[in-house]
Amino acid sequence: MGVPKRRTSKQRKKQRQANKNLTAPVLAPCGQCHALIKPHQLCPECGYYKGREVVTAK
Repeated sequence: MGVPKRRTSKQRKKQRQANKNLTAPVLAPCGQCHALIKPHQLCPECGYYKGREVVTAK
């Protein structure tokens, strides 16, 4: 079983944790209805994906 040989310093711990941050989701406009959607996803507003209707919208 792996056991640390030395104590992790405060600086090393903080440098490792500095990369844990939240990022805003990337949104792109739908080509059909111009609603903001995630890229490479079906538009929940109009039901289109890559310019063709995949699901009929409600």
